[in-house]
Amino acid sequence: MEFHSPTVRRTAVALLRGGARNADVARSLDVPPGTVGYWKHMDRAKRGECPGSHKPDCPRCDGSALDTHAYAYLLGLYLGDGHISRYSGHRVPNLMITCDDRWPGLMDSAERAMQRVLPFNRVCRVRKVGCHNVKVYSMHLACLFPQHGPGKKHERRIALERWQQEIVDAHPWEFLRGLIHSDGCRVTNWTVRNGKRYEYPRYFFTNKSDDIRRLCTDTLTKVGVQYTILARGSDPFNVSVARKASVALMDAHIGPKH
Repeated sequence: MEFHSPTVRRTAVALLRGGARNADVARSLDVPPGTVGYWKHMDRAKRGECPGSHKPDCPRCDGSALDTHAYAYLLGLYLGDGHISRYSGHRVPNLMITCDDRWPGLMDSAERAMQRVLPFNRVCRVRKVGCHNVKVYSMHLACLFPQHGPGKKHERRIALERWQQEIVDAHPWEFLRGLIHSDGCRVTNWTVRNGKRYEYPRYFFTNKSDDIRRLCTDTLTKVGVQYTILARGSDPFNVSVARKASVALMDAHIGPKH
C-alpha cells in the first residue's frame, strides 16, 4: 500500500496548473494516473473551475476545519488498537477500530469520532465473531495519521508531529480516553488485610510499544495522574493507575467502558 505525501500532491498540482499532461505528471512523480486525475479535478473544483461544489475533505491538504476534540480521541483509539489498511478490490484505504461486542457504547463513540473528523466520509460497522470493526475510508488517512507505516506499531518509532502534540495538549483527557478505550481497562482488584477482603478500582493501559506507552504516561503526568509501570514477565508493558485520588480523577474524565 502506498500513500502520497502532501508535498508530492502539491508538486503534481503545480505541474498541472502549469499545463503539464496528467500522464507526464504521473510518470515523473511515479504516481498512478488516476490519482493525478483526481488531484486535478479536486484542485479545479476548489478554484471553482468545474461544475458542482467542492467539499474539503482533509484538514492537512485542503485547510478545512478539524474537530480537534474528536481527533484527540480518535488518535488515542488508533494508537491503541487501530490500523490503516487497504484490502484487494478497494482503491481507498480504511481506518479500522476493532470493538468488542460487550462495549456498544465504545462502538458508538468510535463511530461518532470518525464521523466528526471526516464529516464527508461514510462510517460503517462490519460484524465479526464477538466484535465489530468500525471503519472509515479516505484517501487522506496518512495525512491525518502520519504514524502509519509498514509493520506493527511496536516495531517502529512512533512520535507525534507538532500539530498533533498541540491537539493532545489541548485535549489530554480525550486522548487518554481513546488510549484506555482501545488498549486499556478499569478493573476491580482485591486484597486481604487482617483477615478482611478489600476491593479497590484500578486502571490499566497495556501496549508493547515503548513510544506509545510514553505518550500515555507523559499525558497522565500533565493531567496530574500518578501511575506505576508493571512488568508482564520481564517486559514493562503495563501502565497502572491505582492511587485513590488518581483513580477518582480518571473516573471523572474517563470511566469504565460500556
